[in-house]
Amino acid sequence: MKKYFFPAALFSMALLLAGGLNAQIDQMARDCQAEMETPFITSNKTLKAFLTGEEVAEFRTTLFDGNIYRVVLCTPEAQAVAFSLYDTNRNLLYTSSDHSFSPSWDFKMEGSMECIIEARLNNKVSESGVAMLLIGFKHNEQN
Repeated sequence: MKKYFFPAALFSMALLLAGGLNAQIDQMARDCQAEMETPFITSNKTLKAFLTGEEVAEFRTTLFDGNIYRVVLCTPEAQAVAFSLYDTNRNLLYTSSDHSFSPSWDFKMEGSMECIIEARLNNKVSESGVAMLLIGFKHNEQN
């Protein structure tokens, strides 16, 4: 009986820790969604990445002419992750590290294009962390 106690206890602890992490991520998703206010429309697809050290998460999306977009990056710790937006030729269009690690950015697209969004740790703040990214859009009122 004793030889089964340790593996069972270890398995139980793993389940409890995983449940706690999922609850934290669920709360972060709700907080992130709250940053995406009406009239911005999002897909219910949340982009997530767990980052350590110098790792970079890369997300690709197509942005369409005439729409106004909001990109929101959520992390458990303020300023822990920076995000950057590039065109497919890797020309930098925006980086939150140049704007006090702002967690969101609103912009209007002029022309449609595929973009790359990268998330990377701010190693001055954290050595690992979870990044959650939402992209919302609204139609330009002038159209």
